[in-house]
Amino acid sequence: MKKILPLLCILVIVIIVVNRNEILKVLYKTSYSEYVEEYSREYGLDHLLVYAIIKAESNFNAGAISSKGACGLMQLMDNTAAEVAKNEMMEYQSATTLYNPEKNIKLGTKYYSDLKQQFRNDEIALAAYNAGTGNVQRWILDGIIKSDGSDIENIPYKETNTYVRKILRDYRIYKKLYK
Repeated sequence: MKKILPLLCILVIVIIVVNRNEILKVLYKTSYSEYVEEYSREYGLDHLLVYAIIKAESNFNAGAISSKGACGLMQLMDNTAAEVAKNEMMEYQSATTLYNPEKNIKLGTKYYSDLKQQFRNDEIALAAYNAGTGNVQRWILDGIIKSDGSDIENIPYKETNTYVRKILRDYRIYKKLYK
């Protein structure tokens, strides 16, 4: 038994190394790909970034709800989703709409696309997705962060700072796994 255990450990390590990408693909899912790819294309986003946002927001749980009331895959607030739907002339009844994966992804990708258009880079758009546009605009005006996203380490909200870094890290991993 003492001789078998080291061999077994080596075998497990070899299996992990050989199948590393396949193992990572279990953690870095591409669920709901029909919606993610369609709406990413429609709104001019990289679908791999949208997967990274969904992973961070809900880990692909369509029924997720945050302590602040954000709902669904992309964790949208009811008032934000209603505003996006109104601007896009999309049907939207209530927050329960956000538990529908297709509608959530459509609204979430459109909202993120609008933020990216407004702030002109992913780093600042991600900060606004998490902390709100008002906070981000104030940070830029106060000189806390630069509008080009080159100093995201200065984002003052710890949650938002961590959020942006996590999504950018996961986005890099998605690109390595799926491109």
